[in-house]
Amino acid sequence: MSITRHVLAATTLTAMALCPARFTMAAGEAVSSDLPIKTITLYRSGVGSFERRGTVTGDKTVQLRFETEQVNDILKSMVLLDLDGGKIAGVSYGSKEPLERRLKSFGVDISNAPDVASLLQSLRGSAVRIQTGDGPDEGTILGVESRPIVERSDKNTDVITAMFVNLVTKKGIRSIPIPKIIAFELTDEHLNSELQQALAALAEHRADRLKSVDLRFTSGNDNNKDRRVVVAYVMEMPVWKASYRLVLPEAAKDGKDTGKPMLQGWAIVENTTDDDWRDVRLSLASGRPVSFTMDLYEPIFAQRPMVPVPVLGGILPRIYETARRQLAPAEAPSASSMVSNQMAKESMRFRGDLSMGRDESTGRGGAPASMTLEDSDSVRVNLGDAAAQSQASAGEAGEQFIFTLDAPVTIERQRSAMLPILGTQITGRRVSIYNASDNPKSPMRGVQLKNDSGLHLMPGPIAVYDANTYAGDAQIPHTSRNQDRLLSYALDIDVNASTDTKQSSTVVKLQITGGLIRQTMREERSTSYHFDNFDSTRGRTILVEHPKTPGWDIIEPKKTTETADTVRRFDVPLDPSKSADLTVKEEMIQYSTLAVTSIDLPTILSYFKQGRASQAVVDAVKKAAEMQTKINDLNAQLARLKSERNDISKDQSRIRENMSRIDRNSELYGRYVAKLNEQESRLEQIISQLDDTQKKQTDAEGALRGYLNNLEVE
Repeated sequence: MSITRHVLAATTLTAMALCPARFTMAAGEAVSSDLPIKTITLYRSGVGSFERRGTVTGDKTVQLRFETEQVNDILKSMVLLDLDGGKIAGVSYGSKEPLERRLKSFGVDISNAPDVASLLQSLRGSAVRIQTGDGPDEGTILGVESRPIVERSDKNTDVITAMFVNLVTKKGIRSIPIPKIIAFELTDEHLNSELQQALAALAEHRADRLKSVDLRFTSGNDNNKDRRVVVAYVMEMPVWKASYRLVLPEAAKDGKDTGKPMLQGWAIVENTTDDDWRDVRLSLASGRPVSFTMDLYEPIFAQRPMVPVPVLGGILPRIYETARRQLAPAEAPSASSMVSNQMAKESMRFRGDLSMGRDESTGRGGAPASMTLEDSDSVRVNLGDAAAQSQASAGEAGEQFIFTLDAPVTIERQRSAMLPILGTQITGRRVSIYNASDNPKSPMRGVQLKNDSGLHLMPGPIAVYDANTYAGDAQIPHTSRNQDRLLSYALDIDVNASTDTKQSSTVVKLQITGGLIRQTMREERSTSYHFDNFDSTRGRTILVEHPKTPGWDIIEPKKTTETADTVRRFDVPLDPSKSADLTVKEEMIQYSTLAVTSIDLPTILSYFKQGRASQAVVDAVKKAAEMQTKINDLNAQLARLKSERNDISKDQSRIRENMSRIDRNSELYGRYVAKLNEQESRLEQIISQLDDTQKKQTDAEGALRGYLNNLEVE
C-alpha cells in the first residue's frame, strides 16, 4: 500500500523527524495490545526500525513504555499515521528535568552530596535539635566555622583544626563541635518535608528505568468508526550478523571441480527488547544509514545575560515634527483585527499539521479517493513511498540490499535466532594460495568465488566443507553482486614451496646535462618460485601472490591472472606427485647524477664500447678531463712554489738567529749575509711566479665552469 508524501508530511509531528523507508521499534518497549509490532527492519549500523499497527475507535490514547535512555531515539524518529480520516492529537511523555536542578529546587539542597558541616551551613537560620554525648541542644543555626584547638596527650600537645556549628539558643550562642554530634533533626516541619522529598527524588532518579509515551488519536467527525493507525520509529538494536556454510563439490584428479560450490547463509538476530516478536515481518538491511543520538529528552536551560534595571533620566521639552500619514483612516487595520487574523492563521496552520491532510474530493481527511487501502494485517504500509522526497538522499547514499524473510518470524524476548537467508550455487574454483610473507613453506588451501548469486553477501565467517567433511574456516568481507573474492581456510601440507630472489643493477645510458652526467640505470629483480606436490591423487592450481612494488614493472610472465592493490597473482598448474616453477622478472629504471670530472676516462670508454655512451659524451668527458688536468697541474705548481717559499722563510729565521751570536767581522757572518741576499732574490721571483700561476689557475677553473655549465650532450 502506498501513502502520498502529502499525507505523511501532514501527519508527522513538527518536532519529530522522518525515519527510513521501513520503520522499527527498538529495545525495551512494553507491548501494547492495541498496537502490536508487525514489521521489523534491522540495519548494519546498529539501529532497528519497528512498525506497530492496529485499530482504534473514537478518541484513543495508546501508551507505550520505553527505557529512559531510549526516549531520545523515539523523540528523534517517531512517525504517527491515522489511515482512515482521524487526527493525530500529539504525543506526551514524562519530562526529564536534570537531577541537579531538581534537587536545587527543594528547601534543603543536597545536589552536591554535602557532608554534615556543609549541610548545616546551608541550613543557616533554620531551627534544629542537635544531640551530642552531653545531651540535646535546640536552637537556630547561626553558621559553621573552623577554629584551632589544642589536644593534649601524655607526651605530646597538638594543635588541630575542628569544625563547630554555632547555635542560637534561649540561653545564648552555643558552639558545638561537629565531630561530637550524634544526631540532629529539623524542627521546622516544612523544611523537614522538603528534605524528605529531595531524598525521594534522588531515589526515584535511580529507579527511573522506564518511561511511558502516550499517543493520542482523535476521531474527528465519526466517533464510532474503526480506524487503522501506524506508529513507527527507530531505536538502537544489536547489529545483525551473517554466517555462511560453503560446501565444495568433489574434485577431479587434476584438482578441478566437478560442479559449483553451494553457499548457505544464515542471519543471527538478537531480540534484546522486553517484547516477544510474534509473527513479525523481518527484514535485514545491508546498508549503514547515518544514525546518531541527540539528547532531546533532557530539558535545556539557556544562559541568559544579566541586564541592569533601566533608570529613566530627566524629561526635557522637545519640539515634534509634523507627522506624514501613510494610510487613509479607512485603510489602516486595527490592532485587534491584526492580532485575530494572525491567531486564525496560526490555528489553521497548526490544525493542518496534525489533521492528516483533507481530501477535498471526498470531503474527509485521510487518503485520496483514488487510493485503495487493503487490510492492514496483510499489506504492509510502505512508508518509503509516502516519504519519497525525504528518502532521496538515503537512496543515493545507501543503495542498500535488504533480506526479507518470506514467513513471519517469532523470537521471544531476550532470545536470539539464526535464520536462513541464502541457499544457492555460486561460481568458484579450488586454488592453493601461496604468499611468501604469510607462510614461506606451504600454500593455503582456498577457493576463488564469484558472487553470481544475485545477492549482496554481508561480512561474516564461512565454515568450509569439502567432501562432506569440515575443512576449515574463512572470513568474507562485504561482497557486492558479481564481485570476486579469494578465501583461504586451511594449510596445504601436501605442497612444499621455496623462493629465491636475485637482483642486479646495470647502467644503460649516459648523457650530460647542465654540467652533470645523468646516469640511467636498470634495476632487475628475478624471483623464482618452486613447488613440490607430494599428493599422488590430486593436482593443484597454485595461485601465487607476488608483491606489487611501486616503480617495478613486470617483464615475465607476460600474462597476469589478476592484479590487486598490493599483489599480482599468477596461476601455476601443479600435477600430482610433480613439481612446478614460476619465475617473475621485474625491472625498474632509476636515474642518478654525478660530476663530469668525477668519472675516469677508462670507465667512460668502457661504457662507449658497450653502447651506453655516445662519442659526443666521450669527447666531452675527454675535454673536461684535459681542462681538469691543466687545473691540477697549476694547483701542483702553486703548491711547490708555496712550499719553497716556506722553506726559505724557515732557513732565514735560522740564519738570523745564528748571526745574532757571532762577530760581525767574522768570515761566517759575511757568508750569512751573502746567503740572505740570494734568498731574498729568490723570494721575489717566487712571489712573481705565484701571482702569475694563481691567475692562470683562476682562469682555467673559470673556463672549466663555463664549459660545463653550457654542456648538453646526448
